[in-house]
Amino acid sequence: MDYKTSGVDINAGEKTVDLIKPMIKRTLRKEVLSDIGLFGGFFDAKFPNYKHPILVASTDGVGTKLKVAFALNKHNTIGNCLVNHCVDDILTSGARPLFFLDYFATGKLEPNIAASVIEGFVNGCIENGCSLIGGETAEMPSIYAEGEYDVSGTIVGVVEKDKIIDGSRIQTGDIMIGLKSNGLHTNGYSLARNVLTSKFSYDSYVEELQNTIGEELLKIHRSYLKTIEPLLDLNLISGISHITGGGIVGNTKRILRGDLQMKIDWQSWERPPIFKLIQELGKIEDEEMRNVFNLGIGMILIINRANIEKTLDILKEEQPILMGEII
Repeated sequence: MDYKTSGVDINAGEKTVDLIKPMIKRTLRKEVLSDIGLFGGFFDAKFPNYKHPILVASTDGVGTKLKVAFALNKHNTIGNCLVNHCVDDILTSGARPLFFLDYFATGKLEPNIAASVIEGFVNGCIENGCSLIGGETAEMPSIYAEGEYDVSGTIVGVVEKDKIIDGSRIQTGDIMIGLKSNGLHTNGYSLARNVLTSKFSYDSYVEELQNTIGEELLKIHRSYLKTIEPLLDLNLISGISHITGGGIVGNTKRILRGDLQMKIDWQSWERPPIFKLIQELGKIEDEEMRNVFNLGIGMILIINRANIEKTLDILKEEQPILMGEII
């Protein structure tokens, strides 16, 4: 016997690296000191524009959104979703992304599929101005079903210590501003798939969505970095909540201290059609919808009343939603 007959093809791994190297080089910032293929990635951490730089790190995956990618045999958007998700997570602290590390694991390595997934990581890194400085590709026969894989990613960013956003400045009377999502982002897919596939195939075109079910579910998770950066530069934000698993309330209460609570006007925005379809088809209670999905709000900014006018002016193209206040 040998390694290949046991299910691991080292040559496939080397071919994958050859395919992805040119793509990854497009993401490399001047601070990156290493090439792909070493045991670790090097990033120059001088940060001359920061007085007291604080590193912020986060790790995540995309959950069962992968099942939609498998079904449609479309693999070049999942990585972009993951990078954007991680960028949004550290953005809640006021951090700007520096570099990203990816993990791709499968039962049988298909170099073209792996390269397609990593293309998504590359696109996400370019979109957000961060570097893909390393990762891991693992071939593990018997762990994954044929044609399936899993991905995760780790991001590292930086924020000035005295500009960290951690919710400590939030106070009674602050206003909650919602920034729109473009769909499910990367959460609630186990419920959404069970409901939607009970009636539709992924290729089904649905008039109210103006899209097929599959393409709707594969929409790329939004990055809010470029939208929020001008507000960070002007120190206008008291708190930021990224609406992922747990919904609007579950995520936003993580940044509230003491006896502060949210007073949300649930009628202040129109839910995107995909959420209406899921709720009606699955006969899902409103409370469950709120606990599972973002319902069209991907990020919430908590702003002091004195900063509202300036904030809304900066965000006018975003069409922000005044969705509640802190009590």
